[in-house]
Amino acid sequence: MQRRLLLLGAGVTGVAALTGCAGPSLDDFAGQKPELDLRKYFNGTLDAYGVFLDRSGKVARRFTVVMRCTWEGEEGVLDEDFVYSDGTTEKRVWRLTHLGNGRYSGTAGDVIGTAMGETRGNTFRWGYTLSLPVDGKVYEVQFDDWMYLMDDRVMLNKAVMSKFGIRLGEVMLSFVKRPA
Repeated sequence: MQRRLLLLGAGVTGVAALTGCAGPSLDDFAGQKPELDLRKYFNGTLDAYGVFLDRSGKVARRFTVVMRCTWEGEEGVLDEDFVYSDGTTEKRVWRLTHLGNGRYSGTAGDVIGTAMGETRGNTFRWGYTLSLPVDGKVYEVQFDDWMYLMDDRVMLNKAVMSKFGIRLGEVMLSFVKRPA
């Protein structure tokens, strides 16, 4: 009986240790500079350059984005035009709301429900479910998006895409804000 309890205790401790190492916490970035205010950064025109990496880490698709962003008070619009390496194009228009205390919600035509995100220091974490068309079918996939402000012009973005908790791939993206 004691041996079973020891093994059970070791198993629970092991799971707790692994869970604690599962990834970064938004609080890890509190106080990091420069401080990110999405209303300031995503205001004006930005260019973005990205890749989609499949499950094995192979670059499956490259793309560029031109973003025209505006804010009126606590409401923002991010109008995105994508051009993919195969010549296809896509448009997404985000409508964001600043909820206070660094918290944001957002909607877009291909986003299911409402995206929720929060800033700490120089970092923004954003989660949402996207309707993703692939080869004539549409899949609902979850995005765990992390954005890191490097300076007043450059932000880096890494997003993990998953379905049913299974990692499908990731998107790496750099945003560059055009001078006003």
